[in-house]
Amino acid sequence: MDKLKNYQKLEAPSSIVTRDVVELEQHCDNVYEAIAIMAKRSNQVGTTLKQELDQKLQEFASVTDSLEEIFENREQIEISKMYERLPKPSALAMEEFLANRVYFRNPDEDEDQTAKAEDAE
Repeated sequence: MDKLKNYQKLEAPSSIVTRDVVELEQHCDNVYEAIAIMAKRSNQVGTTLKQELDQKLQEFASVTDSLEEIFENREQIEISKMYERLPKPSALAMEEFLANRVYFRNPDEDEDQTAKAEDAE
């Protein structure tokens, strides 16, 4: 379940990059659909990374919350820094989309195809 390693391998830019709209349209019907797909994937990536980070930081959680027992843990800081160095989920989602690694479907089109198949019978 360690998605961090997979996302570290992606070549997502850390700065602003201009994208070609025509390239986005090649992967689906229109630009707006492509943006919606990437937005949903970005939410999935962000949620997955957040859950993974919370799970790893849970190991360092103390039972008591007194100020005297709270101290800096180097491992905890390093784990947090690793996640901070990752590109933003939107950049990761866009790279996945452009590399055709995102599965998507339109449920409305599936219903239309099912209705046409039933009408043909």
